[in-house]
Parts: sequence; structure tokens; C-alpha cells
Amino acid sequence: MKKQQQHPGGGADPWPHGAPVGGAPAGLGGWKRRVSLLPFLRFSLRDYGFCMATLLVFCLGSLFYQLSGGPPRFLLDLRQYLGNSTYLDDHGPPPSKVLPFPSQVVYNRVGKCGSRTVVLLLRILSEKHGFNLVTSDIHNKTRLTKNEQMELIKNISTAEQPYLFTRHVHFLNFSRFGGDQPVYINIIRDPVSRFLSNYFFRRFGDWRGEQNHMIRTPSMRQEERYLDINECILENYPECSNPRLFYIIPYFCGQHPRCREPGEWALERAKLNVNENFLLVGILEELEDVLLLLERFLPHYFKGVLSIYKDPEHRKLGNMTVTVKKTVPSPEAVQILYQRMRYEYQFYHYVKEQFHLLKRKFGLKSHVSRPALRPQFFIPTPLETEEPMDDEEQDDEKWLEDIYKR
Repeated sequence: MKKQQQHPGGGADPWPHGAPVGGAPAGLGGWKRRVSLLPFLRFSLRDYGFCMATLLVFCLGSLFYQLSGGPPRFLLDLRQYLGNSTYLDDHGPPPSKVLPFPSQVVYNRVGKCGSRTVVLLLRILSEKHGFNLVTSDIHNKTRLTKNEQMELIKNISTAEQPYLFTRHVHFLNFSRFGGDQPVYINIIRDPVSRFLSNYFFRRFGDWRGEQNHMIRTPSMRQEERYLDINECILENYPECSNPRLFYIIPYFCGQHPRCREPGEWALERAKLNVNENFLLVGILEELEDVLLLLERFLPHYFKGVLSIYKDPEHRKLGNMTVTVKKTVPSPEAVQILYQRMRYEYQFYHYVKEQFHLLKRKFGLKSHVSRPALRPQFFIPTPLETEEPMDDEEQDDEKWLEDIYKR
């Protein structure tokens, strides 16, 4: 057995591997022995620097998250209001507690997803409940430059509150430009149904007038106007192929250039924004339930909306916005659309599942008796990443105003 080293004062040497540089100060022998028993408390300057760098990165990340927005306060309050129970476990009636009142709401409506119906309802509700309905005269510019974003956010933020702003525009991050992040709402629909509605609407309009489509697309050639939908899809015309088919996701992804590229990045960013910034994203196929939840979450804006929507006179006006001369593509053409729109469908089904979870939380049963089967994307096709063209669809605000004045 190796003998312990002895120091001049007798007993075991407290520094068996040699005294530290400069010698050991007197009277600290017991303290040194305790330190030697805890080697994990010894830090080098490099270890200390690494710890401080990690802490700095964490703090900067937290600050960046807050500056980038994060969930608006109202959404945080809503999550607390809904409680800790899971959607799947709680099927009872909603609690009686009154929700906080958001004074800033944005409906960045997706084209051909029932937005004209909702805007007509909002015009009636704004008069009834006294909130400020802010609309835009620009209907076909969804992607904005940085300066355009700043200007629009400034104009919206200075509107008289409470306000509800509505426009066809991709998601805007108000916090990025120093504004308060509003609560977002939106409605989407089955991507193929949305595409077909837009395809025929641009050509033939709706029941409001025979010449309505001529006003919207006056430069469209006759051979293009009467182009068979199957030929457009099977022959891969620009209107029926990517990137024009990548339409819904950018409304939720935002203004970043990559939001216009069909792919996983835009899909995941859109999901994240839905979770953090949108109070509700409903589906048009279950519009009555969407209106019920909006009335529950935003009673200061939507109280009584369902009774207005079900009014026979309103329904008659709403039916006039139905697109005419729609035909159904062949199964082969539909399958090709599914393949080209697979990211759109992943997002649609994600939103639909979240919407149904929320409905179950409030004891609402789906009106759809059998869920639609998800398309099978068994033929992978490459997706183009060029910037899609602007949709030529424009909402006829004048028509809405004329109806409201009647």
C-alpha cells in the first residue's frame, strides 16, 4: 500500500498532488480538504465562459420569441379558460366564465372560402354591436414588401378600437414592426373544392349577373375561358399546376419568401402560426359550427350571427354568390390534383382535426356523418418553387354595400 505523503507539520498532506501555485495560505487547510472532496465544483475559465454563453443564447432566444410575437395575450387567456383537461376527455358544456374581450381582430380571409358570406354578416353585425369593421379597397395583393407591411400594420393599428380588419392578405406579424399582435380568425375549405370554385368563377362568375365574369377577367381569351378542366389538369397548364395550386398555406405561413414555396418549411410554419396567433381556423364545410364557436369566443363581434345567417332573406342573398357552370373533373384528373396539392391537404387535415377537437371541447357534434378519406399520394411529383402568380379574383365590395343598403 502506498504511504501517504507527510508535510512538515505532521499528518497527511492536504495537497497530495502538490501545492497550488503560490503556496497554500495559512489557516485554510480544512477548507481545502473540503474542496478536494468536491472536484465537480472546480470550474475552468472555459467552462465558465461556456455556461455564460449558453445563458446568453437562452435569453436572446426568449427575447427574440417575444419580439417575434408569441401568442397574443387573449389566446393565452383562452387556453387558461379552456382548462387543463384534454379535448378528448371533456365533452361537457362550456364553462360559464366570461372570456376576455379582444379589441383587435384580423380576418385575413382566404379566397373562395366563403369570405363574401362572412363579410356580409360582419357588415350587419358591426351596425348591431357597434364595433369598427375595417375593410380594404385592395383585393388582389396578398404579398407585401417590407415597407408595405409596415404601412398596412400602422394603418390597422391606428384604427378606432374595437375593430375587426378584413382583407385577402397573407399573415402579418405585427410584433415584428413594434405593434400589438391582434387575434386572427380564418376559414378554409377542401383544397380541390376551393380550386374548382375559383377556376370556374374566374370564367363564368356567379348568379349575381351574366356579365359578372367579363368584368373580372376581361383580357381572358375565349379559348382560355372555355378550356376544359380535364385538359387543363392533364396537360399541366400553368393555372392547374404548381405553384398556382399552393394557395391556402401562404395565408397562414406569412410574408417570408419561402412561404410561397410548396414544401415542409412553409407547411410547418403555417401550423405554428395557427397554434400561436389564430383564435379559430374553421372549415367551410361546417360553417354553422364555425359561426357558433365565433359567437362563443367573440360575442362582442358575433353575438346573434347564426340567427342572421339562417334568416331566409340572407340565405337567398348568399345563394347568389354560388359559382355557376361548375363541372366535376375526371377521377384521374382529381387524383393528379391531390398529388400536386399534397401539402395543402396535409394542412387542411391538420386544421380540420384541430377544429373538431375544439368542437368536442364545447360539446358540438360534427354535422358530417362520415369523414372524407384522405387522398393517397402514391405518385410523388417534383414541386416547382417559383413565385406563384397573383390570383385575379377580387371581392365585389360594391355589391356587398348595395345589398346592405336594401
